[in-house]
Amino acid sequence: MRPLTQKLASMTGYARVTDSIEGANVQCEIKSVNSRGLDIRLRMGAGLDILEARVRRKLADRLVRGAISCSISIQRDVGGKQIVINNQALGTVLDALDALSGKIEADRPRLDGILAIEGVLEKREMPMSSQAEESVHACILSMLDACIDDLVLSRQAEGARLGEMISDRINEMENLAIAARDHPSRRREIFMERISRQIGELSDAGPSLSEERLHQEALILATRADISEELDRLFSHVKTARQLVAGGGPVGRKLDFLAQEFNREANTLCSKSHSVELTQIGLDMKSAIDQLREQVQNIE
Repeated sequence: MRPLTQKLASMTGYARVTDSIEGANVQCEIKSVNSRGLDIRLRMGAGLDILEARVRRKLADRLVRGAISCSISIQRDVGGKQIVINNQALGTVLDALDALSGKIEADRPRLDGILAIEGVLEKREMPMSSQAEESVHACILSMLDACIDDLVLSRQAEGARLGEMISDRINEMENLAIAARDHPSRRREIFMERISRQIGELSDAGPSLSEERLHQEALILATRADISEELDRLFSHVKTARQLVAGGGPVGRKLDFLAQEFNREANTLCSKSHSVELTQIGLDMKSAIDQLREQVQNIE
């Protein structure tokens, strides 16, 4: 179960835990990188396939996004080694001796010579008891929990660093929106003067335009030049973005969507701009948004 107070987490992380438990040496390693969703890939040691479903559940319970590579290896030693005869290899050697006996004159090899041939004798691990195997499995799952804990801490440490960078970009967006809001070209008297001049140009270009048509054109020009709604939405997005970063947890997709909304408003601001300075503010805003989107791509 995830904690009530969550931290911002990156999708990039690494953790490794090793331990010697009764009957085996075990290593658990987890690597995590960016992904659109949760992609879990497992590499289990010999005899551990029975744990695969439980390992997947544990990973899915703690992680929301990321390409997860989890490797669990084991070296069993509780039963020691036993020497056994590889009957297939022995049969091959004996068949070869029979085939050669009629072709060359030579004494048949002694038993110790036959057994010394590579592959005839093998060292094999003795199987563990079921009780010992269950104990090993329980310890492996406990080690997995510890390894996931370390991975989460690793991802949160990277998430904290990304959170600072994202907050800087959000602050930059707010400052640029304030600069656009307070730009001198948006003062009422300058705004009205510009609209009046444009209406005058329309009247000169089309003297036959009716007063009603000129009024309609004036409204259109005023609407196209007004960026009040875009600025309101930008300030609202800034507030939402800060809340998401402060709240932590798996907010990467929401931040990415919000970055797209930021970009939409910045594009509109540029298209409505009626001064070089205001256009530059919009372009600076788009640059900050690109940096923001690059950083949020790694947030869980």
